[in-house]
Amino acid sequence: MANPAISRAQVHALAEACSDEGEAFQSTAARLVREQRRVSRFVEQNVAPMGPMAGQVALYMLTVCLRVIEQVGGRLNKVSGRELDAASARVNAAVEGLMPADDTFYERARTIEWRAQPHLLDEILWALYERDDKKEEEVDVDHEQSALIYILLWAAIEAVDAKWRAPAGFDPDAFQAPEAAGEEE
Repeated sequence: MANPAISRAQVHALAEACSDEGEAFQSTAARLVREQRRVSRFVEQNVAPMGPMAGQVALYMLTVCLRVIEQVGGRLNKVSGRELDAASARVNAAVEGLMPADDTFYERARTIEWRAQPHLLDEILWALYERDDKKEEEVDVDHEQSALIYILLWAAIEAVDAKWRAPAGFDPDAFQAPEAAGEEE
């Protein structure tokens, strides 16, 4: 059975919380990389040809995704090479329809309905292509590198989702963003 999609509001709130932690997030990120070493190695090896800056961006985004899933709860088993190979094959089959890696790539990527955890992937697209309020320590990568980072993280999230079991009774619609909590209608 497929996992329910974590809501866009919850993904965004939890991802922004990681960003707000700044350097304090590094210890959490290091732990997540150790716990899912096969996935982190997959990302590191595939992003290496793009250079160190793209590698840092991709690895940071992976750890944020892992943290979001961890905070939602449930059980996340270690991802194996089998899940990564299967996820890569599914994603690679869709890549031709997404290219070229231009300024509308992210719009085409969002139209693929079968993506696991689409709101998590949309958060990646938002951060790579649309975010206007970048913090001083955040970097920009060009459209081609952004597309390649997204495709790589898409495969990683597909594999992670295959090993994640949402918590019992998980209701993605029950989440209220912190600024919306307590507000009267």
